[in-house]
Amino acid sequence: MLKKKNVFILSLGIMLGVVVGNCGSVFADKDNEPVADTLPFEDLRTFTEIFGRIKRDYVEPVSDKKLLEDAIRGMLSGLDPHSAYLVADEYQELKEGTTGQFGGLGIEVTMENGFIKVVSPIDDTPAQKAGLKAGDLIVKLDDKPVKGMSLPDAVKAMRGEPGSKILLTVVREGAETPLKFSIARDIIKVKSVKNKLLEKGYGYVRISSFQSGTGDNLTESLAALKKENGGNLKGLVLDLRNNPGGVLDAAVKVSDAFLTGGLIVYTEGRIENSEMRFNAAPDDLINGAPMVVLINAGSASASEIVAGALQDQKRAIIMGEKSFGKGSVQTILPTTNGAAIKLTTARYFTPSGRSIQAKGIEPDIALARVKLEALDKSDFTPVKEADLSGHLQNNKDKDAAAAATADDKDKDNVDVKDYALSEALNLLKGISIMKTK
Repeated sequence: MLKKKNVFILSLGIMLGVVVGNCGSVFADKDNEPVADTLPFEDLRTFTEIFGRIKRDYVEPVSDKKLLEDAIRGMLSGLDPHSAYLVADEYQELKEGTTGQFGGLGIEVTMENGFIKVVSPIDDTPAQKAGLKAGDLIVKLDDKPVKGMSLPDAVKAMRGEPGSKILLTVVREGAETPLKFSIARDIIKVKSVKNKLLEKGYGYVRISSFQSGTGDNLTESLAALKKENGGNLKGLVLDLRNNPGGVLDAAVKVSDAFLTGGLIVYTEGRIENSEMRFNAAPDDLINGAPMVVLINAGSASASEIVAGALQDQKRAIIMGEKSFGKGSVQTILPTTNGAAIKLTTARYFTPSGRSIQAKGIEPDIALARVKLEALDKSDFTPVKEADLSGHLQNNKDKDAAAAATADDKDKDNVDVKDYALSEALNLLKGISIMKTK
């Protein structure tokens, strides 16, 4: 069974967060030795000196509150790209983000070299429909450069009233000049799990993000696929491409749905409650049917937990591109003023002990970014035996015709332009054929 802890799990962008109580002044590290609560008086004297000079000499008056908030933001943002100070409004937006409904563009972002980097656009959102892609660097929001802007400020700028527009200037690898996208904001309602039957016996599940209800939604999707198929599946494609992550508990539940035991993920950090281990329960919702998991450079955090667990336990074949490489855990620590700090407190590891931080998940089968196009029907049609005058009839013509019609109907569910999905389906069919032989 899963290891239970009295924590709330939240997410923002590609963050794995564990909400705990208010900050104390002394923490215990993993060796149970208290960290001394000493203050660097010389450095604090320098801080107060600079604070006073700004108050006295800056060209315009600045409030104490702004200076202190900016100092806190700088202190946290200097640690890593995922630690941050969240004022009350930002903290509230963070909590709302796990419900699957929020206002904005539908884009998951992080900071890179002072610019806003797109981790992935969320399915069926204005950002995806406008054509934003994983890896894009946003250099301007309307006419305002993002260089020097904090991530919370950039996220806040991209949110707004539904219907209002924002102009994003984007630098994309391979593009000679910056690209501009005018996108209308909307209420983002994220349906994290979608499913369909690719062909008789072969199911497809797409998880676009990990929310609090994703585990239950996955269970419902698998049941629906079995019902539509009229029985157990021969194989399943789990699509985690451009999935930026989210709720840790959801990633554990998704992994557990396909495992019959063993370790899913564990975390290590300096403080005692940053160490967690999650194990699978003895059930597999698809009864051991072969699996292919699709990942790409936009698959991050919780997606990498699932891919890493299924890969290490040899439960699935991982196919696609190397994943994003976000292997740290952020703890949300509320403060007494209604704000919170988002602090990196641990790293997570796959069952075999791999740290994905800045490395990512290497696919078992790497695929290049290829776009497939269905060929137009040619005017010339090759002559076959059935076209010859007086050919012998096949006694099972009717059955064969019916089977062919059914196959054609099934193939309508497969996106012929999705190279990775086509390869995944072909691999599953090959495994199924080999098993029957």
